Formats: sequence, C-alpha cells, structure tokens
Amino acid sequence: MPLSPALAEAIATTIEATTGQPFHLKTTQPVGGGCIHEAWKLGDGQRRFFVKTGTAAAAAMFDAEADGLKALQATDAVRVPKVGAGGTAAAGSAALMGTAFLILEYLELRGLDHAGGAALGEALARLHRESGEAADATYGWPRDNFIGGTPQSNQSQRTWAGFFSAERLRPQLALASANGMERTLRDQGETIAERLSALFLDYRPLPSLLHGDLWSGNAAQLEDGTPVIFDPAVYRGDREADIAMAELFGGFPESFYAAYRAAWPLDPGYETRKTLYNLYHVLNHFNLFGPSYLGQARRMIAQLSAELR
Repeated sequence: MPLSPALAEAIATTIEATTGQPFHLKTTQPVGGGCIHEAWKLGDGQRRFFVKTGTAAAAAMFDAEADGLKALQATDAVRVPKVGAGGTAAAGSAALMGTAFLILEYLELRGLDHAGGAALGEALARLHRESGEAADATYGWPRDNFIGGTPQSNQSQRTWAGFFSAERLRPQLALASANGMERTLRDQGETIAERLSALFLDYRPLPSLLHGDLWSGNAAQLEDGTPVIFDPAVYRGDREADIAMAELFGGFPESFYAAYRAAWPLDPGYETRKTLYNLYHVLNHFNLFGPSYLGQARRMIAQLSAELR
C-alpha cells in the first residue's frame, strides 16, 4: 500500500519540527522485512529517514521501541538507529485518524560478516555489563513493552527466578492455553514456573540491560563493519537470555558467539537455562503464528520437566 499524501505530509512536517530544518519530501521507498508494520525510506535529496507506519494501536509499540532504542544508545556500548520526532506521533486530523508513525535515523545496513559478528559479540558483552546501581538491582523495566506483537510485562522483581516465572513464562502459558494448548501441557508449564528457582541455586545473574528480542533479523552492520541492533524489547535480566535467543533461530556468524564468550564466558549451567529462556520465545511464536511451534514447545517443556524433577 503506498504512503498516502496526507500521511507523508504529516511525517515531513514532524521531521521539520524536530530537526529545525526544512524537509521537502522527494522520494518514498517501501522497505521490506517487517511483519507487523509498514516501513519506508523517505528522502529530500539530502537527508534520509527510516519511518514505520501503523494503526493507532501501533502508537504504544512505537513509543516502547523508541524508549528501548534510547536506553541502548545511552550506554554507548553498541550502535542503534537514533530516534527522531520524540519517538511516536499520532495523526490528529480527520484525514489521518487511526494512524501512527515512528521516525528513525536511516542506516544503510547489510548482513553480518565474520568481522561484524565478532564486533557485535564484543559490543553485546559491553552492553550486558550495564547492570544498574547495586542499590536498586532489580529485574524488569520501568515500563511494559512488546515482544513481537505481544504485550510484555516488565514489573520489577527482586529475584530473577521470580521475574522470569511471573513476567515471562506464566503470561505466555496463559495465552497459549487460550490459544488452544492442551491443559496437561499448560499444567506441566506451570509446574516448571513454580520450580524454576532450582535452576538458579548456584547462579545469581546480574540485572544486565538486554536487547530482549535478539534474533538475526534485528542485527546487521554498516558498510564500515560497525554492528547495529534494532527493534528491541529491553529490560534488565540475565544476559544469557539474549544469547539463548540468538542461538534459537540461528543466523549469526559463529564469530559472534566466540567473541562474546571470549569477552565474558558463560556459566556452565547455561545449556540447561537456555531451554527455559527460549521456551518463552517459542510459546510467543505459538501465540503469534499458530500450532507449528507447539511440538517444539512440548519438547522443551518435557526437557525442563525432567531437569526439575
């Protein structure tokens, strides 16, 4: 669907107000790759911007995305697209009712190569060392956000096991049950949620700042090899959760994992906890995309149930 003239004008006006410079839109190019919103590259012959557009309901998602990008940028640990226009803008005129948009810095991205993967591994380790002040070392985030299209609660918890049980696993199990997952499997998942603290008896993770949705589609590099991450679902949690998701769907160069482990080795219990962390994402994929993910969730629940007997 083409970008409507009225919406294009509203975006151009917002760019002018934000940057303090005239922006006369000359080029509008759709950008593929997303499955939730439409995306565009807009230019005036001198400057270019990356813009996401969606319905009014997308405004909350855009606002959360902007919040996450700003938090990541503030660490200076890894490159992210800069946020423009204050993060979100909802259309106000009658012609634009029901639309929202997010304006970001446009970056010319390419897939991670060996060197870019290694640089990202090192950058991610730096990011994960951002763990807040010891006095308020809680897990969570000051606001809720989204994992894909699913609302993600980030209510603060003093223990990581308590946070992951209450804010990650149980909400996805409840959604999965509503979406047709059989009751016996839901009950097994609830038992895991009750017992998962046993996986942390000798492991106390720092509340690291996480990207939160680190699959290969949310990472790339610039022409000079600088790694870039985007589309975050940030919160403070166990750094292993980011690494686990990066392994779940693959697509990262092996140099990424090797460089991360060289910069900050993982705990020996990671291989078991990895299944727990990725169960969250597999359940979310079941809830978003349907039953093709149910078999994988069933296998993961069986594995964790055996570990926690």
